[in-house]
Amino acid sequence: MTDLYDITIIGGGPVGLFAAFYAHLRQAKVKIIDSLHQLGGQPAMLYPEKTILDVPAFMHVSGQELIEYLKQQLSPFDTTVCLNETVEAIHQSENFFNIQTSTSSHVSKTVIIAMGLGAFKPRTLDLDGIHTFKNIYYHVQNQQQFANQHVVVLGGGDSAVDWALSFEKTTRSITLIHRREEFRALEHSVQTLHNSSVSVYTPYLPTRLIGKGDTLTHLELTKVRTTDTLTIPVDSLFVNYGFHSSIGNLKDWGLTLNRHKICVNTKQETSIPGIYAIGDCCTYDGKIDLIATGLGEAPTAVSNALHFINPKSRIQPMHSTSL
Repeated sequence: MTDLYDITIIGGGPVGLFAAFYAHLRQAKVKIIDSLHQLGGQPAMLYPEKTILDVPAFMHVSGQELIEYLKQQLSPFDTTVCLNETVEAIHQSENFFNIQTSTSSHVSKTVIIAMGLGAFKPRTLDLDGIHTFKNIYYHVQNQQQFANQHVVVLGGGDSAVDWALSFEKTTRSITLIHRREEFRALEHSVQTLHNSSVSVYTPYLPTRLIGKGDTLTHLELTKVRTTDTLTIPVDSLFVNYGFHSSIGNLKDWGLTLNRHKICVNTKQETSIPGIYAIGDCCTYDGKIDLIATGLGEAPTAVSNALHFINPKSRIQPMHSTSL
């Protein structure tokens, strides 16, 4: 017979892991379901060595370090974890939810969706030869593989700027190319960039890949709104144009969506009572998509989920510390 859980969390990234930890503090019976083969979500899979700047109390913490800390925090508790399972549907019965996945079925009194942006694929560089060269990358598992190389990073957001600053410490040279004059990264990061040894080209676009065999050796750049070009050497090219995300069949779960995100109220409750959403997968007025935001939303969702199960329970437990 399938065990009935108090809270089932869909998504094993940072926000889902912290939600599980807080649920255990409230003495809930917790399960995590994730479509990946390991816990950790996007930070663990795509940028394990990248520094994350928006986590309280950590000036510098890598994606993998953050996940390890969260897993250590969760380790004293008995958490059921189901990996390699993609949620396909959620059906509501009288007293519980039936969660159908690609391989199994789960039952839970409440559900917290913490699936981030869903399945993700990097936005590729649309140039001839993009699939020919093997030294073009979209994410980094081991930064040391680029030691003593001429590395070029494309992009203008937080991730591109952070990677450029990180590569500065290990590579022979690092170049950052952005199609606009202004960067979209945090102001402190941009200031650090301008004070660094990173070569910055703005506003430039990559217009031609030049190489020998399957190795990219040079990149042609064209200044925006001009015909001016220049060519720079490349040992490795890192494309950081963000990701295409897919919410899969989330639209069939009966939840109210705003574009591709789940609408929630101040309780982190979706349009279906008993189902909550936290992190990048949900939206409300004024929402800022940061890991820190999702971590703060987790206790709210957990507490309201437990109140849904037992209306006599406290939203804020007596042992919590508050300001």
